[in-house]
Amino acid sequence: MAEFKASFSGATLAPQLSAQLAALWWAAKGGWDAAHRLVQDDPSADAAWVHAYLHRVEGDLGNAGYWYRRAGKPVAAGSLDAEWEGIASVLLGSAAA
Repeated sequence: MAEFKASFSGATLAPQLSAQLAALWWAAKGGWDAAHRLVQDDPSADAAWVHAYLHRVEGDLGNAGYWYRRAGKPVAAGSLDAEWEGIASVLLGSAAA
């Protein structure tokens, strides 16, 4: 996680990142549109989870709810920062496996 967060200071993301992690990278840097483009057509549950988070960031809770259901995840109720951390932790754990 520390290495992933340290990469935020760079202008480009690491090429080995999954689309879902790349979307979280862009989201952390304020690049909502770039993040959304990366996951909007990805049919995976992980992409749907990131997609839900992005619509929650946007304030579109109805659309976020749809994507949480597609991801098989409960609608997040905590802070956006805590949700980002949780998703990133799971995805980084998956990437390391």
